[in-house]
Amino acid sequence: MNEYPDEKNTRDAVAAFSRFLDTIHTLRAPGGCPWDRDQTPLSMRRDLIEEAFEAADALSQQDAGHSKEELGDVLLNALMISYMHEQAGAFTVADTFNELTDKLIRRHPHVFPQSEGASEAKGAVTNSTEVLNQWDRIKENVEGRKAASILDEVPVGFPPLLRAFKMQKKAAKKGFDWKELEPVVGKVREELDEVQDAVCAMQRVLPSHDDGRNHTAQTAEPFTVHASPELNDAQLHVEEEVGDLLFAVVNYARKLGVDPETALNRTNQKFYKRFTYVEQKMAENNIPAPVISATLGHKSPKALDSYLSADIPHLRECAIGIENYPISEEVFDYD
Repeated sequence: MNEYPDEKNTRDAVAAFSRFLDTIHTLRAPGGCPWDRDQTPLSMRRDLIEEAFEAADALSQQDAGHSKEELGDVLLNALMISYMHEQAGAFTVADTFNELTDKLIRRHPHVFPQSEGASEAKGAVTNSTEVLNQWDRIKENVEGRKAASILDEVPVGFPPLLRAFKMQKKAAKKGFDWKELEPVVGKVREELDEVQDAVCAMQRVLPSHDDGRNHTAQTAEPFTVHASPELNDAQLHVEEEVGDLLFAVVNYARKLGVDPETALNRTNQKFYKRFTYVEQKMAENNIPAPVISATLGHKSPKALDSYLSADIPHLRECAIGIENYPISEEVFDYD
């Protein structure tokens, strides 16, 4: 790793940024791209989030070429939105970068001793934890960002999984945390038991009839016009308990040093690759999905292992991979 910036690379970056900004100006100018001209900061929110996730995925894959592309897309969205505000007269692109630079200097008094944050520098800063604690003091005492609750510092608009993770980290800073890992694991088990109890309670109020196969069949879905108040209440209770379970799992991930958003995104990608591979091989070998669904009946997806022909290269292995996911046999019955 190069410890110091290369002067030529710095000059190249300045020139590249100027070209980049000129391109955005052209896209947004009269006679530019109709799509780009139609966008607003509000319409770009989803694009910004999606590009950030795609960049994180490229980084997880440790693919330098893909990371370069996806990080560029993040920069494009951020700079495009900033320029939209400049066009509206709210603030300029230069304002965005100057405010960011001022904040970086202010929050690093251990590097920039003459910064505004120097009053919160309590001796030498030697590790990341001390840096983070110093940041918190600067945000509260210098920047005046003191909230009624430390949890108010976590944006309400965050995706629920990320918000849970961030709130737990904030609470842990105030001492609301388990010191050992075992109680966290126990909490996950406790919440899973409560989900199962809630499911059993819901099953007791499910309307049912005998469909001739000696097992009950649900005749009304919760929250539909046919559902009873008791069924709706039971389903809401299941929903609440599942939320508690997810919250506990996020906390477990945090204690393991795992970012739950990143971990779940990796699993989504892994499932997608395995499942689409099975789809592809089924199509190549003229195996219709409804046939598999009918053959499986009420069995686990593990039944694919015995059903699929071993002559289909890698398909058997892929099916075994899919069985590790919490899906029912109906997942194979698709259009």
